[in-house]
Parts: sequence; C-alpha cells; structure tokens
Amino acid sequence: MSNTKTYWSQRYQENNTGWDIGEPSKPIKSYIDQIKDKELKILIPGAGNSYEAEYLFNQGFKNVYVLDIAKAPLETFQKRVPNFPLKQSIQGDFFKHRGQYDLILEQTFFCSFPPLPETRTQYALKMHELLHQNGKLVGLWFNFPLTGDLEKRPFGGTKEEYLSYFEPYFNIKIFEECYNSIPPRMGKEMFGILEKNSLVELI
Repeated sequence: MSNTKTYWSQRYQENNTGWDIGEPSKPIKSYIDQIKDKELKILIPGAGNSYEAEYLFNQGFKNVYVLDIAKAPLETFQKRVPNFPLKQSIQGDFFKHRGQYDLILEQTFFCSFPPLPETRTQYALKMHELLHQNGKLVGLWFNFPLTGDLEKRPFGGTKEEYLSYFEPYFNIKIFEECYNSIPPRMGKEMFGILEKNSLVELI
C-alpha cells in the first residue's frame, strides 16, 4: 500500500490529475438524477476530488462514502464540502476496505491500476464483496485498447475483456458505449450497470 499511497499523493501534490474534469461526469450525473431512494448507501472508491459525491450530497443523499488512498484529495474535498461527514470520508486501500453498500460508483478508478488479469479479477471480486444483495456497480470504463505499457495511465480495455471479469460475479444490465460522454471522451467510454449476482459463492 505504501508505494501506491506515495504515488497518488505525489500526483495530487504536483497537480498531475489529467483525469479530473472539474465537475460530475455527465453520464454518472444523469444516472444519479433518476435515483429515487436517497437512503441508499453509496461508495465512491478512488474518489479523488469527488465531484460526484458533492453532487450526491447536495441532492440530499446523506449516506455517501468516499474512499481514496491519498489524503490530499480528501482534504480538498472536505474544504469544498465542509458539511460532508468526516466519518464518511475514508483514507484507505480499496482492496482492504470493509463495508456493505447498495451502490458503488466507478469513475476513473478501474483505469488507475496496472491492467493485469489478476488485479482486474481482484477488482471484480472486491466489488462483489462490498455490495449488498442486489447491489449495483455503476459507472464508466475506458473503451480503448491496452498498449502493453504498465506505467502510462489511464489503462483501457475492450467490452469483451471487461465482461470476462464481470460476468462471473454480476448480472449485466447495461454495458455499452456511452452516448453522453463529455466531448474529449466521446467514443472512449463504456457505461455499465452491473447488479451483484448473489448466487455466486466466493471461496
């Protein structure tokens, strides 16, 4: 964890955050806007500056949790949204996190760690573990091929590859090219709604 923590802390300190669009991602905002149950327990892992969490909180969703391995973006978020409960802003390693959620939002988190099959499988398993029965993983995954470079982020993939990791653990409701991406990402994002398959028994 220490190397990962140092890496991301340095990126924020250097303001090397090209993934940060300065506002909630339009596709995720559109999804949030149709959620009627504001009591849902929601997690945003790799939250960064977490404009989605700010938007949720301002829309009346009070059971929102943000998780990041780096301290700096959480501090920035807290200054921007001072009424957000401190106990719901968590610095820690996603893969060691404990909890149960109704909804997890994916926004430039999956693409941030090296695209190794074992890591991507671990991601799918952890998401499954963190969701309540019938919980959903919803968000965006980059839709462009891997280059073989294990250092240059963001890391992409294909629909077929992503589904190979998710289908064993989730019922795929939607996983299609995103129609309402921001212009620089148009054609480069997949939007997915994945529902936990509670019949899967994990060893």
